[in-house]
Parts: sequence; C-alpha cells; structure tokens
Amino acid sequence: QVQLVESGGGLVQAGGSLRLSCVASGRTFITYPMGWFRQAPGKEREFVAAIRWSGGNTYYADSVKGRFTISRDNSKNTVYLQMNSLKSEDTAVYYCAVFDRGSSWPYNRNDADYWGQGTQVTVSS
Repeated sequence: QVQLVESGGGLVQAGGSLRLSCVASGRTFITYPMGWFRQAPGKEREFVAAIRWSGGNTYYADSVKGRFTISRDNSKNTVYLQMNSLKSEDTAVYYCAVFDRGSSWPYNRNDADYWGQGTQVTVSS
C-alpha cells in the first residue's frame, strides 16, 4: 500500500521560512518525478514545484520561483520543499504528489498517480 506522508507545515510570519517533507512508503519512487501542489480555500489545487528522479531537473510555478526550492533524497524516498520569504498568499494546504513515470513538464494534477494527505501552511501578515 502506497503512502505519502507530509510534515513540516505550520504557522509562520510573513518573510519567514518553512521546510516541508514528504516520505513515500509502500514502494520505491526513485525513477518517478515527484512534486508539490497547494490548495487555498475556495481555489483549485495548483502546481508548486516538481523534481525529476535524478534531482537534476527542477520546475517551479512563477509565483514561487526564487523563493522555494524542491529537492529529494532517493535513499530515503523523501522529497522536500524549502520555502523562504513566505507571503500571506502562500497560505494553503500543501500536497505531495508522485507523478506518472512517463509524465513531463509542464506537470498538472492529472499527471499525479499518488497524493499525500496534505499539510497546512499559514502565513500571517
């Protein structure tokens, strides 16, 4: 049974930082792209960042480029999202995703085969 478990969310002031983690279990996803989405209240789930299996290729939404960094540790089946210079508009539930192995940039929700349960990030202004 595949499980993606996110952690690291919380409440932070604007300008602060948080680091999200997502641990995958049930199988190995070394050769799969992984990524993060977010969903704010009343809005659709949107793409945030993705990383190819080797970690050499990363992709970001324009809204987070230069502030967020995605990385992965394949030995731990874990993907991370370092979020710096947080803004109130970053407030959302953040979801980890494993993409279909054959998918490529640009990634969207339909490319995801597995989802985590989500972790809340709240940025106070």
